[in-house]
Amino acid sequence: MANKFTQFLTENQLDTRRILGASRALEKLRPEDRKLRLAKRRAKSGGKEEGKDQAQAATKPRSGRPVTPRLLDSVAAGKPITGPAKTRLLRAVNRVLEQKKKEPADLRKLF
Repeated sequence: MANKFTQFLTENQLDTRRILGASRALEKLRPEDRKLRLAKRRAKSGGKEEGKDQAQAATKPRSGRPVTPRLLDSVAAGKPITGPAKTRLLRAVNRVLEQKKKEPADLRKLF
């Protein structure tokens, strides 16, 4: 018996390779994310943080950790996965659905 995730993929005709690619593009660190991490690290070490860095801190940076084939295999096998991994997977699936002009899914539909 297929679990909810694999059933969702077959119903919407989604390919796992497209999910991997979408996740890689979504989660890739960009220069502004790296600047934010640097500012956070300097502030933690005792350096003074500028006002513009505080304004950037309001936006949430990307994780830099895309969905992996191992994660997809464990989800398909029905193994438990962490909350952040579920969120990354949901973002990637929604990106592929958006490209196919379909309605975005929520976490309950996938897991």
